[in-house]
Amino acid sequence: MVRTRCYLGGKLYAEGFAIADVSEYLADPARTVWFDVCTPDTADLEAIREELGLHDLAVEDVLQPGQRPKLDHYPEHLFVVVYSLDFDSASGRLRGHELGMFVTRNALVTVRADDGFAIDEVVKRWDDSPGLAGSGVAFLLHGVLDYAVDTHFDAVQALDNEIDGLEDQLLDEGATDSALQRRTFELRKSLVMLRRLAMPMREVVNTLMRRDLAVVDQATTPYFQDVYDHVLRVAEWTDSLRDLLTNIFETQLTMRGNRQNVIMKKVTSWAAIIAVPTAVTGFYGQNLPYPGFQQHWGFWLSTMVIVAGSVALYVTFKAKDWL
Repeated sequence: MVRTRCYLGGKLYAEGFAIADVSEYLADPARTVWFDVCTPDTADLEAIREELGLHDLAVEDVLQPGQRPKLDHYPEHLFVVVYSLDFDSASGRLRGHELGMFVTRNALVTVRADDGFAIDEVVKRWDDSPGLAGSGVAFLLHGVLDYAVDTHFDAVQALDNEIDGLEDQLLDEGATDSALQRRTFELRKSLVMLRRLAMPMREVVNTLMRRDLAVVDQATTPYFQDVYDHVLRVAEWTDSLRDLLTNIFETQLTMRGNRQNVIMKKVTSWAAIIAVPTAVTGFYGQNLPYPGFQQHWGFWLSTMVIVAGSVALYVTFKAKDWL
């Protein structure tokens, strides 16, 4: 599926045309063209390469999903890779959707690895900001980056809420240790993925704002600065969540050690209590006459000694909070 648009004079001039007609629209330097391709094959990218003169290495990167967020500068164009993110609260997993962009002087090509990157949301942002359409490619590029960074912000906020809930479970005596540990590792894995996909965006956005690239004009500079501010907030938030999750994990280990110590104290205390009747019965079980030997009152005397000794130890251990 291919979507195309052409802007002229800050207004939408045409849309829905074929990729083969892109060169005709780009013949006029005043026009700005955007087209989007989802899960293209080699033939599709070859047609795009011929239309725009794309570099072979950039085309090769698009054909191999899993690239890190980056900005490559080629003589003919820029190549940018970004990701949108969505977080599944039920599983605790974070999913990333890759988008590659070829940026020329008056054209933007977006290539999606899957349909998870909501390009409709990007188009809506363009339609909601018609005043910036006169900035050409910078206007289109801002809409894509703004949407991608907003998904990063939503993801880090969702992870923050989940980690807050994890703290509550940590202090909940009813929560099982295995479930808490499993959830911690799930969130930790998602946080690592968020850091891997969101942190490089600082370099991407900052490089795009360089004057020598001449991509961002004066009208869109404040908007790119706003995106950069969101990128920094996501990066700082991610670092703080990583530290917080590490503290939670260490607290789990500490609490587990404390529980083991309490269990050992209880086991030792009960062993000491059981040792009393064992000692008494072992003593009276010898084949020697003793006070009360073969007498009823001797049996009751030994029983009272057992009970009294056990109760004394129980009271002592209870007072020391060993039981």
